[in-house]
Amino acid sequence: MTPLSGIRVLDLTNVLAGPFCCHQLAHMGAEVIKVEAPGRGDLARNLGSDPGLNAMGMGISFLAQNAGKKSVTLNLKHPKGKAMLCKMVKGADVLVENFRPGVMAKLGLDFETLRTHNPRLIYAAISGFGQDGDWVHRPAYDQIIQGMSGVMSITGAPDTAPYRVGYPLADTIGGLTAAFAVAAALGDRSKAHFIDVSMLEATIATMGWVVSNYLIGGTEPAAHGNENTTSAPSGTFQTGEGLINIAANKDEQWVLLAKHIARPDLIERDDFATREARKANRFRLKGEIEQALSTKPALQWEQELNAIGVPAGVVLTVPEALASPVIQSRGMIAQFANVPGVGRDIQTLRTGIKWDGGAPQVDSPPPRLGQHNQEIFGKLGYRDLNSLEQEGVI
Repeated sequence: MTPLSGIRVLDLTNVLAGPFCCHQLAHMGAEVIKVEAPGRGDLARNLGSDPGLNAMGMGISFLAQNAGKKSVTLNLKHPKGKAMLCKMVKGADVLVENFRPGVMAKLGLDFETLRTHNPRLIYAAISGFGQDGDWVHRPAYDQIIQGMSGVMSITGAPDTAPYRVGYPLADTIGGLTAAFAVAAALGDRSKAHFIDVSMLEATIATMGWVVSNYLIGGTEPAAHGNENTTSAPSGTFQTGEGLINIAANKDEQWVLLAKHIARPDLIERDDFATREARKANRFRLKGEIEQALSTKPALQWEQELNAIGVPAGVVLTVPEALASPVIQSRGMIAQFANVPGVGRDIQTLRTGIKWDGGAPQVDSPPPRLGQHNQEIFGKLGYRDLNSLEQEGVI
């Protein structure tokens, strides 16, 4: 379960998109060395819902996506720091950064410079809008991208949109896209590669169905709440207790649903007879179905409908989802005991991948800032780390 074993990644990233990219690579077996600013490190070390951990530089936002990595501190503005990074690049396969475009060039550490130290370097740059174009110098955060990609405009109901998605969607997609691109580039080690990931483009790329309805069909995307506009009945329904998602997208599923809720009469009605008719009269149909569903709780309907081949699922909270048997049994949650810098056990997520029947995992918890200075810099021949620290290099 370590297909990237032997691959060394230099992680020069901060906060989410870049660290999430390298989080995936670490779980695939790569050695990920996180290069952080001396004294402060990744901003995510100070972010999260636990103020105490934030103060210790081990914020939950950092813990969430840095397990398995090694941490070194390096001042990339100092001449000695630049030289040390170049030396690290010689022994690396991949470098990932998510600075604003132009920052690495100003530091004298851009792709063209670093490839002279390693002619097979894979250099991945993640930014909000890409490394060129009209918006190249704009700063970007997840919510900015959500708004500018159109995601917010189609999230929510007609009377509530635009809404942001409830987690950093654009950052996460940007990180996944970069990890995918890096893994692909590792298939060709004959030369150096420069990977330019735009979070805006990566996010829009995942909106294929919605965008294509506009590009090909001329239908402007809109917010439809919890309704699946491609079919009916398909969406969220109120039951006697709780909400349930039902996706009777096929005609045979619709027939099974109608019969099971004791409403076979709905099948014969002209306004529900075909897929297009059901779509056109979806809210009238929804009312009829919810009346029937009011006799039982969502969990019971979920069990009954899935048993007869009608896809259905209770709407869960995040804690409920994490506690579900399928998540608990498939090894998605990692356990780390008495984590240094945290002082207690923690749980973090692994990836959404299973490899040859197992969950890829890392063997060490998120590192303390500079935890691996001695190990990494010592191997590069630097012996007097105290002097480097006093000079502000590390």
